[in-house]
Amino acid sequence: MKNSDILSKLKNKKIGVLYGGFSCEREISLVSGKMVLNTLRKMGVNACGIDVDRNVSEKIRKAKIDIACVFLHGQFGEDGAIQGLLEVLGVPYTGSGVFASSVSMNKDISKQLFRRIGILTPDWATLRKYEGAPEIKTCPVVVKPVSQGSAIGVTIVKSAAQFAVATKKAFKYDKEIMIESFVAGTEIAAGVLDGKALPVIEIVPKGKFYDFKSKYQKGGSRHVIPARINNKAYKTAQRYAESIYRNFKCNAMCRVDMIVGKNDDVWVLENNTIPGMTETSLLPDASRVAGYNFESLVLKIVESAL
Repeated sequence: MKNSDILSKLKNKKIGVLYGGFSCEREISLVSGKMVLNTLRKMGVNACGIDVDRNVSEKIRKAKIDIACVFLHGQFGEDGAIQGLLEVLGVPYTGSGVFASSVSMNKDISKQLFRRIGILTPDWATLRKYEGAPEIKTCPVVVKPVSQGSAIGVTIVKSAAQFAVATKKAFKYDKEIMIESFVAGTEIAAGVLDGKALPVIEIVPKGKFYDFKSKYQKGGSRHVIPARINNKAYKTAQRYAESIYRNFKCNAMCRVDMIVGKNDDVWVLENNTIPGMTETSLLPDASRVAGYNFESLVLKIVESAL
């Protein structure tokens, strides 16, 4: 559908852009949401911002919105919670539904599903608080919260002596953590828009890995599009991304994070149902190469709720 056709359908609609929230990713969500809100307003769309808090249902009712444009990152926004509330309130919303959101946010469940549909993912184990930690025989490993995003609480453990500190850090953000085999290689991301894979991005972080600072600080990483990987790995990455979008029942968009290993094997780490929309975010960069400017990308996402 053309931009003009979508705008025509939005003529008598009021859109509420949901952002902020109370997860660890609040500040990033504010940036993403406000960029989307300002873009909609510039195009003449009747849009308002709703900073999500515990009174969000009352805020939605008072705003009398017809469509919720959801750009909440992290817990309570990307995990199916807000989607479930919108279902109860009867408000159409952008992006994936409750199922896709909840299973994508939980890295343990995601990885079980990856394997079920024939997708490579590094070996892993989960650990709850007060459980006995497994013996670490081979390093490095990656320790991370099971249900967090933006690399929050993530540590690459290079020796057994670092393990206790890494688990303590991860447990600050979640009641369950993951110990995952470390795969060395090229970091890539494959976005999907309306079921079709976008150009694959190679991520070159300035730091040791693609951490929070590398993701969101200007100059923290370099995005190479298309990724400098062989053709077979490139096609595999796009195929994996489309398969995850389809099997996880995603809607509108997602972004799949992966590693291309030394034998050109593609290893999937996680799926993101509400990718960032900041100046340094991956989905807008890949969409631009595919022919979508930021305005077109925003309208394509909004279209998913019509």
